Amino acid sequence: MKYLGLAYFTPEKFAAMSPGDIEGLVSQCPALDEKMRATGKVLVSASLGDRDGWATLRPRGGRTHVSDGPYAESKEVVGGLFIIEADDRDEALRIASMHPAATLGEEGGWAVELIPMDFFLAR
Repeated sequence: MKYLGLAYFTPEKFAAMSPGDIEGLVSQCPALDEKMRATGKVLVSASLGDRDGWATLRPRGGRTHVSDGPYAESKEVVGGLFIIEADDRDEALRIASMHPAATLGEEGGWAVELIPMDFFLAR
């Protein structure tokens, strides 16, 4: 079974952190990411770009309307994603718990949401 992991942060909390605290936090991420990938179960891992470059596409009047920026209503924002192929939910949870947003960053409002995938299409 495949699972989508969404790594969230809270922009206001993250912005309140000092540059040194952010650097200390972010510097720990590569080792944790590597530990997670070393399981051999991570199919995709990505960090999302600056929200200034985001676009939102919505259907309006039979056409696609494009707006700049993230406009979904939420206090938390997705900052990264990963896809795990696991034998069961327990294994997926064990692997997802290795992600930096599941183990670090409480002060930045970090969190991971793990979602079972019903459909996955790869090239």
